[in-house]
Amino acid sequence: MHKRSVTIDGHRTSISLEDAFWSELSAIARMRGLSLNALVAEIDHARSTAPDSPNLSSALRLHVLGELRRRVNQS
Repeated sequence: MHKRSVTIDGHRTSISLEDAFWSELSAIARMRGLSLNALVAEIDHARSTAPDSPNLSSALRLHVLGELRRRVNQS
């Protein structure tokens, strides 16, 4: 488990995730031409509008899972 600080809408927050998730989030951000902070902010904004909004760490894990599933289905 690795804790990192990110900035979302000008506010610093700490998020704890396993290293594998941080690595994949960084790769997703690079592929999309975003900074890690921008990707996390995008995921945070999307989760805040969801009916059963998970906490941010869970939302990040679910985003990675969804992205990996999309890649597998495109193969």
